[in-house]
Amino acid sequence: MTKLRVGGVPEHFNLPWHLAIEEGAFAQMDIDLEWITYDGGTGQMTKALRNDEVDLCILLTEGIITDIYKGNPSKIVSVYINTPLCWGVHTGASNKLGQYQDIWDRQFAISRYGSGSHLMPQVDANERETQIGKDQWVIIKNLEGALDSLGKNESDVFYWEKYTTKPYVDSGQLRRLGSYYSPWPCFVVAATDKIIATKPDTVRRALQIIQRRCQIFMMNDDNIRLVSDRYDQKAEDVSRWFHSTEWAVHGWVSNKMLSSVEYHLDNAGIIDKNQSREALVWRR
Repeated sequence: MTKLRVGGVPEHFNLPWHLAIEEGAFAQMDIDLEWITYDGGTGQMTKALRNDEVDLCILLTEGIITDIYKGNPSKIVSVYINTPLCWGVHTGASNKLGQYQDIWDRQFAISRYGSGSHLMPQVDANERETQIGKDQWVIIKNLEGALDSLGKNESDVFYWEKYTTKPYVDSGQLRRLGSYYSPWPCFVVAATDKIIATKPDTVRRALQIIQRRCQIFMMNDDNIRLVSDRYDQKAEDVSRWFHSTEWAVHGWVSNKMLSSVEYHLDNAGIIDKNQSREALVWRR
């Protein structure tokens, strides 16, 4: 049996992976899949890919593209979620910040540099013809760190997936100032160049398994209750999320999608678009 280390965030998007593991789908295809949870999000996973601590990761599209441009020896091997991510834009309950339009000179909580919570505010700011200064970032590591930082007013603004933070908005711990949709499919699967070179058939089989499982997952509304129970979210919130999310059922990566991400990241000053795009995707 071939070992494969796969990483992802502890969020509802990744439930198809856990179901496939529990059902023995990978073991049946001679894959010993080890799931590694990364609370710190995409920035933590790009570092793990660089350090050969994981073989595959499910991570934010903009985060892995940015890090590959900066030398990460990995490639996108498949889109995972075809639909955009809805980012909630939050502040602490006692923060006097009142309007979304007033956030741009405040302190932004980010899990780490290169994370979605770091990149997406910059893309959002650029679309509004403004920018965020280098001294406006406050590293908080993960969601729990953000709750603590915002609660103490050590930071003012926090971008995170809307439905993951919804329970904290409902409880009054956070206030949502607004929301922002990523202008592209939100999650992709990336693999290290090493695993692609040494075990390409294992990567292909793993993708085929998860794409079949995602197709089954999407077709069954009973999974709304399953997500609600496993992730402690209200069924009505999960229903809205479920019916606005589409998982990929093939490995195709659109050149137009890549071009759109590059355009926004380049305009926001995050990457240099003059580099070659060939390093981004595993062409098989």
